[in-house]
Amino acid sequence: MRCVNPESRKVTFFARLGWITGFVAICVTQTVFAQAQQPSTVTVFEGARLIAGDGSAPVEGAAFIVENGRFTAVGRKGQIKVPAGAAHVDLTGKTVMPAIVDAHKHLAVTRDALVDQLQHLAFYGIGAAMSLGQDTGDVAFQVRAETIPNAARFRTAGRGLTGREPGRTEAPYWVTTEGEVRKAVQEDAQKKVDIIKIWVDDRDHTVTKLSPELYRAAIDEAHKHGLRVIAHIFTLEDAKGVLRAGIDAFAHSVRDRDIDDEFLKMMKAKPKMIVDPNLPDRGVKVDRSWLRDSLPAAEFQKVQADSKDDPKAQQFFGIQARNLAKLNAAGIKIALGTDGNIPWAAHEEMADMVAAGMTPAQVLVASTRNAAELMNMTDTGTVAARKTADFIVLDANPLDDITNTRRIAAVYLRGSQVDRAALKERWAGGASSR
Repeated sequence: MRCVNPESRKVTFFARLGWITGFVAICVTQTVFAQAQQPSTVTVFEGARLIAGDGSAPVEGAAFIVENGRFTAVGRKGQIKVPAGAAHVDLTGKTVMPAIVDAHKHLAVTRDALVDQLQHLAFYGIGAAMSLGQDTGDVAFQVRAETIPNAARFRTAGRGLTGREPGRTEAPYWVTTEGEVRKAVQEDAQKKVDIIKIWVDDRDHTVTKLSPELYRAAIDEAHKHGLRVIAHIFTLEDAKGVLRAGIDAFAHSVRDRDIDDEFLKMMKAKPKMIVDPNLPDRGVKVDRSWLRDSLPAAEFQKVQADSKDDPKAQQFFGIQARNLAKLNAAGIKIALGTDGNIPWAAHEEMADMVAAGMTPAQVLVASTRNAAELMNMTDTGTVAARKTADFIVLDANPLDDITNTRRIAAVYLRGSQVDRAALKERWAGGASSR
């Protein structure tokens, strides 16, 4: 038997909290949108420690130029040519890193709720997020096509594919034949999804999981349409099975046991493979006081009370932590994904990845460049010339302590500073029921 519910803590935790997906739909008005600060024509940001997100050494006393929402030059202060008339922003004593990218979410399917969630993500420094497989209707695709001030950008897998799961959500396609599989993939392809999601999990022997014949058909059909496939798996056996079938990425790592040498060899044979480990609750009480100022008092108390010591959860985390450490040591590309819809979950996931054995530097790359690669977003994830100017200004260095990603002084998306104060005031005023 599995020692804890196989769903991510980020799903069950938020379901108990009932914060975003259960809220009353808000009215996202043009007045709120107008509060977003428009980027200056040309602005130079100077003096910060710069973590580019590509694994390179941080640049002390950095300077970078933002023009029309993009980085146009990145280097050291005094060593890049600054256009005449450029605005100057002094970031001395601060640390700059790329905006975080969360490649595994499950977000709302109504417009107002989805926009609100994307603005919550932006508040916590997430610049882009991908919803994996439960997006019914057209709203996800409409929002994906928009540029919404004060909001993270959005990508979607549309409706994923799974076997029949009575009692669970019917948002994904429930498929039982190869014909149904291929038709579902074709419908997703017609909507131009960003990736195909499949679930291969019997939910602790309670449902019939997607069979090898069916997931092979899904992967084959997706590849015919030029689409990658990402798999939710639980067991080592199924992980090997989808690898043999040509899977492109994992939305969870192996969770039933420690991975073996055969699996590592199979993974290393696929150099483009990316794993979003989506770690479970560590099972240890953590201090969430960093959230106190951004949540109503009653809600903060619920969030803090949810954190507690749990030996069974610690054992479950241990399996996945060891597996992540082995994958990372073997050079497998790791990306950040948090499942569920908690807006600040990326910061806790990053701390969990460090607890599993990754260095803060490796986690920062996983949470920016690698996650953007998983989402097939080539214009974000690093601070580099010609990339979109998505970055976070921090009060402390996350290379010293990964929890310093929570010490946010400012968030810039597409060159505009996110109006965090206005968002916080709106939410506190009840415009968003959390």
